Amino acid sequence: MTLVYSCIAPHGGEIIPELASKSMLRRFEQTRKSMLTLAHKISDARPDTIVVASPHNLRLLGKIAVVTSERSSGVLKGSSKKSISLRARCDKEFALKIVRESERQRVPVVGANYGTAEGPASDMQMDWGTLVPLWFVLKRKKARSKIVIVAPSREIPLQANFRFGQILGKLMQREKRKKFAFIASADQAHAHSRSGPYGYSPAAAEYDKMVMEDIRQNRLKRIMHFEPKFVEAAKPDSLWQMTMLAGVTRVVPSRSTLLSYHVPTYYGMACAEFEPIQPRRRG
Repeated sequence: MTLVYSCIAPHGGEIIPELASKSMLRRFEQTRKSMLTLAHKISDARPDTIVVASPHNLRLLGKIAVVTSERSSGVLKGSSKKSISLRARCDKEFALKIVRESERQRVPVVGANYGTAEGPASDMQMDWGTLVPLWFVLKRKKARSKIVIVAPSREIPLQANFRFGQILGKLMQREKRKKFAFIASADQAHAHSRSGPYGYSPAAAEYDKMVMEDIRQNRLKRIMHFEPKFVEAAKPDSLWQMTMLAGVTRVVPSRSTLLSYHVPTYYGMACAEFEPIQPRRRG
C-alpha cells in the first residue's frame, strides 16, 4: 500500500454552499464542481489516512508543524451567516512516525498535541485550510479515513519543505497495510484586486499563470525557483504546501491534471489532481 491520490485543493469557505451568500454562490460554482470531482476521486480510492498540508494551522516560527492529537474538530462561519462543523479522527501513529523520521533527517519539525496526551480531550482545533477540503471528502461522502494535519514553515528554505514531502512519500511507501491520500490545501495569489485586503499587484496574475503551467506540464518542482520578492508581491497562500506535494510526488511519480482555475474574488483558486503512475508490468 502507498499513496493512492494527491491533489491541490483551495480552501475559500464560499465553495461550500452552506457558507456562501446568494451573491457568492454562483461565483464559486466552477471551483465547487471541481472540488466535488476531487472528493469523489479520494473517496473512490478509499485511503485509510488523508494527510492535509494546511497554511492555517499551527504557525510555528521556523518549524514545520505535525499535529499528533487523537482528534481534530472545528467550526467555520461563512458570508451566509451560517456555520458548519466537522470532526475527524487523527492517525496519531503515523503522525509520530513523521516526526521521528523528520527529526532523524534533521528537518525542522515539531509534533503538537492539545488538551490531553490521549482520549477525547486530545483534540486540536481544525483550521479552515483543513476543514474546507475535508468537508467535501468526509462530510458528504461519510468516509472513514483518519487524517494527519501538517503545516509548512515559510521561514525555512523551500528545500526543507520539499524534503519533508519526500519523507512523507517514503513513509507512505513503507506502510504495508495502509493507503494514503495527500491534499495540498492552497489558495493561489491574493493580490488580484485593488479592493481586496492585500491590494493589487501584476505579480498575482503572473504567479498564477506560472503555477498553472507547471501543473499542466507536470513539473511542479519548478515553483521552488520563484524569486522571493516576486512571491511576496503576488501574496500566494500556496507555494509552501505545493512544495511539499512536489516532494511527495518526486518519491511517488504522479500524472498531473488541472481541473479548474479562476479568480472569483481577490485570490485565485485552482483544483488539480496528481494520480500515481502505475509501473508497467514486464512479460
